[in-house]
Amino acid sequence: MLAITVAPGEGSSALVKEVPEPSRSDGAVLVRTIALGVCGTDREIVSGQYGNAPPGEARLILGHESLGSVESAPPDSGLQPGDLVVGIVRRPDPVPCIACAAGEWDMCRNGKYTERGIIGRHGYGSERFRIEPDFAVKLDPALGHLGVLLEPASILAKAWEQIALIGERAHKWSPRTVLVTGAGPIGLVAAMMGAQRGLDVHVFDRNATGVKPSLVHDLGASYHHGAIAETLERLAPDVIIECTGAPALIRDLWGRTAATGIICLTGVSDSGRALDVDVGWLNRTLVLDNQVIFGTVNANRRHYELAARALAHADRSWLERLITRRVPLEQWGEALEVRPGDVKVIIDFAG
Repeated sequence: MLAITVAPGEGSSALVKEVPEPSRSDGAVLVRTIALGVCGTDREIVSGQYGNAPPGEARLILGHESLGSVESAPPDSGLQPGDLVVGIVRRPDPVPCIACAAGEWDMCRNGKYTERGIIGRHGYGSERFRIEPDFAVKLDPALGHLGVLLEPASILAKAWEQIALIGERAHKWSPRTVLVTGAGPIGLVAAMMGAQRGLDVHVFDRNATGVKPSLVHDLGASYHHGAIAETLERLAPDVIIECTGAPALIRDLWGRTAATGIICLTGVSDSGRALDVDVGWLNRTLVLDNQVIFGTVNANRRHYELAARALAHADRSWLERLITRRVPLEQWGEALEVRPGDVKVIIDFAG
């Protein structure tokens, strides 16, 4: 079968090649791949910045944003041929730590986890893959190829869950206004979930034109661009979900929520950029206004299931507009290109 593979740590080493059929040790459920989402992590792995192959192997099969159709599954798995499924990315460490043992492997404390298509395990970027029943999430068949959005949506389901948990520290905390920074797929799904919660949703992005403003407006949300300071001053949001990883923007958000406000960081920044920060003012503001800044990454099964429900309740035509390019497998390299107007790019395995 064909798979997208890379030699981790070696730039320009990615290629589509014939590989053996997936090993049963990967799981008892055999899945035919329909589509694969592409994100910045994939680009970093392909450029040689990140990633590890399975032990004893030189190459890694890429892909962590999966979508497939079950070909065969054990009778007691809860799955049957034709079911639409997405594979969970992370696997708990073998020790396991106390979090992994409780099924909260997204909060692993010793760092010995593995991740499909990223760290120590082959990904889902092959014509077929195998998976353990407990790590296959069944989707509403009406979603069709839009199910490829589940993995990124699971990150935001976790973010919203944590925001709610932190908010419980304040008596009857009831947020009204949320600001999402970045109108990529993560930011737009964050905004969608905010709208589903009945909040006053605002999205800030550097693009003044294109498809993103209309996507935001069609959620019933407000779109902003230009100077972030003016937007923050006007809104005083209860919640900020940061989805760009841009250091200068992150700095400008700190301390700018309403009292008892929460900032959730979902983007990953490159290191090495020093910025001036008035630490005294920031500390004073966070302390006196009881503000919280936290980071979140990855997701466990509960978050995938929450995300699946959110996608099932979303407007299908709106979700369809998030996928701005579908690239056939034989031209997979084009999916890694960042083009004007892109929101979500997927590799089409089903033709």
